[in-house]
Amino acid sequence: MPAISFQSVSKTYPVSRAGALKALDGVSFDIQEGEFFGLLGPNGAGKTTLISILAGLVRPSAGQVTVRGFDVQRDYANARRQLGVVPQELVFDPFFNVREALRIQSGYFGVTNNGPWIDELLESLGLADKAESNMRQLSGGMKRRVLVAQALVHKPPVIVLDEPTAGVDVELRQTLWQFIAKLNREGHTVLLTTHYLEEAEALCGRIAMLKTGRVVALERTSVLLQAASSNVLRFKVDGQLPSEFAEKARVTGRIVQLPAHDAQEIEQYLAGIRQAGLRVEDVEIRKADLEDVFLDVMSQHTQQAVPA
Repeated sequence: MPAISFQSVSKTYPVSRAGALKALDGVSFDIQEGEFFGLLGPNGAGKTTLISILAGLVRPSAGQVTVRGFDVQRDYANARRQLGVVPQELVFDPFFNVREALRIQSGYFGVTNNGPWIDELLESLGLADKAESNMRQLSGGMKRRVLVAQALVHKPPVIVLDEPTAGVDVELRQTLWQFIAKLNREGHTVLLTTHYLEEAEALCGRIAMLKTGRVVALERTSVLLQAASSNVLRFKVDGQLPSEFAEKARVTGRIVQLPAHDAQEIEQYLAGIRQAGLRVEDVEIRKADLEDVFLDVMSQHTQQAVPA
């Protein structure tokens, strides 16, 4: 029995009398017990809608979702007990300190006398010195840590992390991933959505990619990386690239990255850039990473029109 099962899940929102927005279109895949699974996609791909359906916050238009065998619609209470969900938004109660917030959250799941586990969460997430602080006094990063602790306070077997490190500092990212990786090694299933693809590459054993509400890739991370068609030429340059190179390039400030299949193609790039009168610096060649794979997969699947 899978930890999470999505079977032909669709969600359509009416936007006018003339048409509708199909946020999800027949999404199907299973996540097995103990997996660290990544769900990737551009903004608007349907990731948050899928997680909202999983958490019972949104009803699907069609299809079925189960958590460890419990249907999220017909058996909501049991399905929800299996889940610990860390949302994107910073939602908190301003009237309690951190420890009180965790005790109250425990009560929602009927959990009592879990002081030692709360202490472990506070220590593991770097919140021990903030335990008696009011939630209003915390920085955004500290509030994010409390959200993680609240999601884990009932020791859920399935952990769902929806952009958990968006806008937070490096220290929190390292602290969080060390603790979540430890829980995963102990048998907890983890579902992660993130725009930090280096995190997904490092942590996730298997990945699904969504685009316009459809699964466009579903494979082990290692297989996705092995299937990358090329190496990458990376360099710094000032000025406008020649048009025949610009359309292939990924540009971040002065840094340019181009897919390179062989030495001849690399030399063609460099010669063409020199002929354009540009000076190239800090040249290196690297293996394709998950971001390269992601961009390649997205470019292969053009957006399809939504039926009215």
